[in-house]
Amino acid sequence: MTVTLKPGVAQVLKEGVVIPAHPLALTEDRRLDERRQRALTRYYMAAGAGGVAVGVHTTQFEIRDVGLLEPVLRLASETVDEASLDRPFIKVAGICGPTEQAVREAELAVSLGYDLGLLSMGGLTDWSDDELLKRAEEVGKIIPLFGFYLQPSVGGRIISFDFWRRFADLPSLMAIKIAPFNRYQTLDVVRAVCLSDRCDDIALYTGNDDNIIVDLLTTYSIVRDGQRVEKRIVGGLLGHWAVWTKKAVEQLERIKRLSQGEIANAAELLTLAVEVTDANAAFFDPANNFAGCIAGIHEVLRRQGLLQGRWCLNPAEQLSPGQMEEIDRVYREYPHLNDDDFVAEHLEEWLS
Repeated sequence: MTVTLKPGVAQVLKEGVVIPAHPLALTEDRRLDERRQRALTRYYMAAGAGGVAVGVHTTQFEIRDVGLLEPVLRLASETVDEASLDRPFIKVAGICGPTEQAVREAELAVSLGYDLGLLSMGGLTDWSDDELLKRAEEVGKIIPLFGFYLQPSVGGRIISFDFWRRFADLPSLMAIKIAPFNRYQTLDVVRAVCLSDRCDDIALYTGNDDNIIVDLLTTYSIVRDGQRVEKRIVGGLLGHWAVWTKKAVEQLERIKRLSQGEIANAAELLTLAVEVTDANAAFFDPANNFAGCIAGIHEVLRRQGLLQGRWCLNPAEQLSPGQMEEIDRVYREYPHLNDDDFVAEHLEEWLS
């Protein structure tokens, strides 16, 4: 039996939305801060995001080691349900590990009301294409799949075009997040999807934090059977969009208007692209091989009052030397990118 999405969720997924990768709120003694965890989810809904991804890298993979996977997934799902939104809101659960673990996590996600499983292939460095596909098939029997190409610098691996071509034919596959930070490897995924008979059924999402705006501006044109097939990356599932989320929603809507011919100044958006990439460099710390990426996100949320501190489950995860100064700099240079005023206006409501 093929698993399916609710019609409303399927529609907005294809249209393209902002899906923040949900951080983990901790107290100073590194216990789950349920009040602030719920506040983050409320922030994303109020900011206009189209969904959240929970249990992913930004949520910290270590939640699985300390018994927090189920509580964190449950909190987000319950908070969304309690909001009784008048629009579809996509709930994505991160799924990782070997097949047995991935199946268990998929079953948990379904039991908690999640729509899709973001299937990470990180850590499976010695698995063959056939083994990865079999794993995806097993998970896809339980929950619709959100594929994920994770860049090698944060635990991913190079995955062949042939894998993506076969992966695109899986009937349970609904979307792919492309995050290899590499244009060649991004094109592998887009070509594979365009060459599949399921091309129209699969939504492409950017996870390339260094190229967010340009990814969303680009129309790919691929030849299939002598005919041109066009495909766009319609939205993003991003750790970067865990901060300044309201402005990210506004940016995506502006890009959609451009693609529909309603506004003409694409040059301004290319300037915006550079500004967003510069801000991302401050938050995600590529200067130090992304060592401070989670702490950087936490620092922005701490400044806004959504988090109490930058604490991570792994005490070694801290801001890198000079990273605080870089965050200060992008705050000064790009004040139009932050949504601090919006957060300040609603913070007490979200924390209540």
